[in-house]
Amino acid sequence: MDYLNAFWVGGMICALVQILMEKTKLMPGRIMVLLVVTGAVIGFLDWYEPFQEFAGAGASVPLLGFGNVLMKGVKEAVDEQGFLGLFAGGFKAGAVGTAAALIFGYLASLIFKPKMKK
Repeated sequence: MDYLNAFWVGGMICALVQILMEKTKLMPGRIMVLLVVTGAVIGFLDWYEPFQEFAGAGASVPLLGFGNVLMKGVKEAVDEQGFLGLFAGGFKAGAVGTAAALIFGYLASLIFKPKMKK
């Protein structure tokens, strides 16, 4: 059942994003920012944990999950450092995921030799 929930929740998130891309004039970058901010807001309201328990990877893998990770990091850093945690927490929490994306993207570019579109 966990796999089924992950599949349909992740698919629903992707379908909603596709509808936004097709029916609005929003650019993909803005939609990505919208997803990250939505995940951060849901995390701030403490609704993300029950959502993630239900949906598993369907909730944690998309950009909503990245927004939630950033919000968790900010909450923890604010508790530890006070006001300065607002600035440090998101960087600390998102560093591993961001670094992994950069490293694996670079490795993929070495293997597949990408070319510019004409």
